[in-house]
Amino acid sequence: MSQQYPQQPDWGQQQPQWQGTPQQPQQQGWGAPPPGWQGAPPPQPPRKSSVGKVIGFTALGLVGLILLIGFIGAAADSGSGGDRKADSVSAADDRKEAGNAPAAEEPAEEEPEQEAPAEDQAASDGPVKVTAKKTAFAKSVLAEGSDYTSVLVTISNDGDEPIDVNPLYFTVTDTKGSKHTAELAVDENQIDTVDLAPGENISGTITGKGTFTPEYVTYTDGLLGDPVRGDVS
Repeated sequence: MSQQYPQQPDWGQQQPQWQGTPQQPQQQGWGAPPPGWQGAPPPQPPRKSSVGKVIGFTALGLVGLILLIGFIGAAADSGSGGDRKADSVSAADDRKEAGNAPAAEEPAEEEPEQEAPAEDQAASDGPVKVTAKKTAFAKSVLAEGSDYTSVLVTISNDGDEPIDVNPLYFTVTDTKGSKHTAELAVDENQIDTVDLAPGENISGTITGKGTFTPEYVTYTDGLLGDPVRGDVS
């Protein structure tokens, strides 16, 4: 009986990929690795990157900063709101006190002294002269009753221009200060309506309604001229 030896591999053929380690190559059933084989280098452990940590710390810091700014802004708004409220309350109190305060009394203005009406002043030195005296009332057919008071008036034109004479240009003032306008055509001796030339004069009555004591008569040329007064004698 003859002894059989294991068949040697053909090293000229393609060898299978080596899966062993340098320290302990994987043994194959068909023999040892070829000479000079050192095996694949051991895998290196992955490096831990610090970028993720930096990003995480940065995000956490931004969140904290935002929260801090929001807290400071809320505190500032609360303080300013309290100040505005206090200011509004103070302004309301000031307005209330101003409304309840008594108004300052303004000094009374002194009324300027008014000059006496020109018709109350006699004009004895002017170109027109007026004289008057009491007379009896002479009732005409147009008079309603006898409750009238008449004054006999004489007017003289000593100027250089003619003047207009009309009963409506006369008023009679009584001793109580009341003025009476002329009642037309109630007295038969009423003064005429004429243009009085320079150097002329005319007489007639001026009659007022009611019974009174006449004090003076006032004549105004054309109602717009200077008044001339004549006291009743």
